[in-house]
Amino acid sequence: MTSRVALVTGGTGGIGTAIVKRLADMGHKVATNYRSEEKARAWQEKMKADGYDVAIVKGDVTSPQEAEAMVREVEAMLGPVEILVNNAGITRDGTFHRMKAEQWSDVINTNLNSVFNVTRPVIEGMRERKWGRVIQISSINGLKGQYGQANYAAAKAGMHGFTISLARENAKLGITVNTVSPGYVATDMVMAVPEEVRAKIAADIPTGRLGKPEEIAYAVGFLVDDQAAWITGSNLDINGGHHMGW
Repeated sequence: MTSRVALVTGGTGGIGTAIVKRLADMGHKVATNYRSEEKARAWQEKMKADGYDVAIVKGDVTSPQEAEAMVREVEAMLGPVEILVNNAGITRDGTFHRMKAEQWSDVINTNLNSVFNVTRPVIEGMRERKWGRVIQISSINGLKGQYGQANYAAAKAGMHGFTISLARENAKLGITVNTVSPGYVATDMVMAVPEEVRAKIAADIPTGRLGKPEEIAYAVGFLVDDQAAWITGSNLDINGGHHMGW
């Protein structure tokens, strides 16, 4: 496989870290962004101790200007971005009738507007080189909805609308655009939920367990492979059968 440059937004989180490792294991040069330098440097050192040399660049993906500067810095360090994984995401939960405008806008800006902000600076180069992989990390809740997450579900559903439109625009140029929609995954955030709540969630999943970050990363690795060139505009559900549809 050709070694390529990959940018993973939100790469220091649970799923993000697994994606970064997977792409690096495939021989790609990987970068991610940060807002807190202290935390990012500590993460980078831990990754280095595990044998992963990952570039980190400052960049707030909610800002078009910062996102473009981040992309240009990655390009200066590693070369043109050929693989982009839009993984940055936050939650600001609350029932809609009590939701504040800031809760809505914070989630939309981080989870959805960031997809425009980061993809826009890389897509022209991909079109010129006639090769690219763009992957959105959405969520099961963008498919089925979730109580208290109107903002999050709207943003995650919007990501796939972006995917299928961008896929159509670039399909003849060697660029694939796809979505991965994870179910409930055993990240630090989910594992912080009380054990009895986690047990109820797992009991509702046909496989009887939470997902692993590495299982989400495997899907990303599958979609970036050269042999996945005929897969575009798709949404890959990875949820243990928790939500089934076609």
